[in-house]
Amino acid sequence: MPAEESSAALRGDRSRATAAISRALTPPLLAVAGSPAPLGPVLRVRSVTGSRRPPAPRSKGRSGGPRPTRGGGVRRMYEQARRAWDRPLTAYYLILGAGLLITALGLVMVYSASMIKALELDKPGTYFFRKQFLAAVIGAALMALAARMPAKLHRAFAYPLLMGTVFLMVLVQVPGIGMSVNGNQNWLYLGGPFQLQPSEFGKLALVLWGADLLARKQDKRLLTQWKHMLVPLVPVAFMLLGLIMLGGDMGTAIILTAILFGLLWLAGAPTRLFAGVLAFAGVIAFVLIKTSPNRMSRLACIGASEPGPGDSCWQAVHGIYALASGGWFGSGLGASVEKWGQLPEPHTDFIFAITGEELGLAGTLSVLALFAALGYAGIRVAGRTEDPFVRYAAGGVTTWITVQAVINIGAVLGLLPIAGVPLPLFSYGGSALLPTMFAVGLLIAFAREDPAAKAALAMRRPGVRWKTMRRRVKKRPSGER
Repeated sequence: MPAEESSAALRGDRSRATAAISRALTPPLLAVAGSPAPLGPVLRVRSVTGSRRPPAPRSKGRSGGPRPTRGGGVRRMYEQARRAWDRPLTAYYLILGAGLLITALGLVMVYSASMIKALELDKPGTYFFRKQFLAAVIGAALMALAARMPAKLHRAFAYPLLMGTVFLMVLVQVPGIGMSVNGNQNWLYLGGPFQLQPSEFGKLALVLWGADLLARKQDKRLLTQWKHMLVPLVPVAFMLLGLIMLGGDMGTAIILTAILFGLLWLAGAPTRLFAGVLAFAGVIAFVLIKTSPNRMSRLACIGASEPGPGDSCWQAVHGIYALASGGWFGSGLGASVEKWGQLPEPHTDFIFAITGEELGLAGTLSVLALFAALGYAGIRVAGRTEDPFVRYAAGGVTTWITVQAVINIGAVLGLLPIAGVPLPLFSYGGSALLPTMFAVGLLIAFAREDPAAKAALAMRRPGVRWKTMRRRVKKRPSGER
C-alpha cells in the first residue's frame, strides 16, 4: 500500500508540473466579449510521460475515404516514361528492335502470301520464302557489318558504291543483258532463280555519297552558296533518275527524288531554292505521267470502289477488299482468300493487304507502329549528333524508308496511286531487302557512336561492370574472414 500511494503521488506531481509548464509558455490573453482570445499561437507541449496530441484527421472525399492526390499516379507514370524515353540507348534499341521485328514478321507474311503464287508457277510452296530467307540471312550479316563500321569507312565506301551502281544501271539498258519484269527494264539476270535490281542499291549510294559530299562542303563553309549546294548533288541525282526512268520504274524514281529533297532540306537549302527544285521535279513528273496511259490509269484508281471498265482498277479494289474482310483480328494466318488468284502481287507490292486480311487491324497497326518507331529513332539520331555526315546520312536513310513505306501503304489503302514499290524490310525481294538492311545497320552504327550511348554500352560490358563493382565493395576489417 505505501508503494501504491507513492506511485499515485508521483503521477500527481508529474501532472502538476506539466500544467505549470503549459501556463508558463502560454502567451497573455485578452478578454473580448467576456471570453479570452489568444494573441498568438498556443504552443503544444509534449507531456513528460511522452504522449502527444493525436494528428488532425485528413479531409475525406465523397466516399468517406482519404482524398487521393489529383493526377499523382498519372504524373508519376508520365515522368517515369519520359525518363525511360530520354535514355541514351533508346534510339539504339528502337532501331535494332523495330528493324528485326519488321524483317521477321515480313518473312512470316511472305511465306503465307506466296504459297499459292508458287503453286501456280509449278514451284514448291516454300519457293519464295526460301529465297527471301536467304536474302534475310545475307542482309543480317550486312546489317551487323554496317553496325560495326566506323563513319570514316562508310564515307570511303560511298564513292565505289556510287560508281558500281551507275555501271550496273547502264548494263541494265544493254540489250541481251538487262531483263524486263512487269514492263520495267530494271533487272539483271544472275543465273538460276536469282535476279538483281541495281536501282535499289542506287538509293543507298545516293544517301552515302550525298551525305559525304554535303559534309565536306559544310566543313569548308561552302553551303552558304547555292551553287555549291546544288552542284554536283543535283546533277548526279538526276543522272540516276534518268537511268531509272529509261527502264520505266517511276516508283523508284520517286523514292530517289524524296532522298534528294531530304538531303537538301537537312543542308539548309533556302525556301526559294528548295521550291525551285521541287517545281522542276513536279513538271517532269507531270509530263511523264501525262504521256503514259498506264500511269494515268493508276492515277485514276485512287479511291476506286469498283474494278472499272476493263478491270483497270482490279488490283486497287481487291486490296481494299482484303483489308475490309480482315476485321479486328483477321481471318487467321494463312487463311487469306484474296491471295488465291484474286489479288495480283500479294507477296510484293500488296503484302500489306494480305497482312490486314489475315492479322486484321491489330496486325496492320502493329506494322505501322514499328515503322513509326524506326522513323522516330532515325530522326532522333540525326537531330542529336554533331557530325554533319551522320546527320545527313541518318536523315537520308530515314527519309528513304519512311517515304517508301508511306507510298506503299497509301497505295494499298487507295489514297495514293500504285507506284510499284515494295514495303521496306517486309515485302518479298532480295534486291530491296539487302540495301535496306545495310541502311538499318548504318542507323545502328550512328546510334552507337553517340557519346552518351557509347558510355552506356561501355558500362554494360562484363569487365567494366566487374571492375566497377569491385570499387564499390567496402573492405572488411582485417579481423573478419
